[in-house]
Amino acid sequence: MLAPNHSPLALAEQFGTLAALHEDRIDLGIGRGPGTFDEATARALRRGAGPTTDPEYHDDVAATLSFLVDEVALGPLPEPWLLASSAAGAALAAPLGLPIAVAHHIRPDNTRAVVERYRSGFTPSRWCARPRVLVCVEAVCADTEEDAAWRVGPMDVVKAGLLKGLSEIPFPTPADAAAHPFTAEERRALAGFRAQQAVGTPEAVVRRLAQLAEESGADELMLTTPVYDLRDRMHSFALIKKHAEATTTTAARGVSLSVPSRSR
Repeated sequence: MLAPNHSPLALAEQFGTLAALHEDRIDLGIGRGPGTFDEATARALRRGAGPTTDPEYHDDVAATLSFLVDEVALGPLPEPWLLASSAAGAALAAPLGLPIAVAHHIRPDNTRAVVERYRSGFTPSRWCARPRVLVCVEAVCADTEEDAAWRVGPMDVVKAGLLKGLSEIPFPTPADAAAHPFTAEERRALAGFRAQQAVGTPEAVVRRLAQLAEESGADELMLTTPVYDLRDRMHSFALIKKHAEATTTTAARGVSLSVPSRSR
């Protein structure tokens, strides 16, 4: 949930209620992000200004946690996580003693610094006795490298648009993406980003995930698979799950893979 779009009390009430209904199945992930770009919508969501500075964001998160414990507390509390893509996010999660979800799929160059800042400043809390790190990775798996490249093409078009400063980019079909006129600079940037994620055959993807887990010391990897066809997404999950279960590398480290087994 993006903090600029929701008041602390609303978040606490909504997720406290969900946790009361579904017990330990509910987590509360809080991120900063830009929120909505439409001012009228932003006012309707919060009925007031959202956090714009680091101290204001800190106060919003702290208020949400306080409301969860002191005002809502209908039963089992949702487990709060803080999303971070920079050292500033890590500097907030650490003293609050929250688990951290690192947005490697957004800013992979920052992952190492985020994790190091978080671990070095962590303070135990009622939420977390020790540092807990989840790393979110873009993972697109297919039977062949060519199929994987085909499926990741639409997201490449979106990323190329973001590089140009565009905010509303239609998600194309793989065929349209294959015909997209990428510039040489865009191709270099996309290739560099893809190399930091996990795209390819089951062997290549699971090997890359194990490498990321080792480098970051992650307790859990969350996989995001932005492909055009839901069937391709589910096939990607199935391939990764099957190959990861047959490989001892990640299992030996005790790393958890968040991979859905069916459509929800």
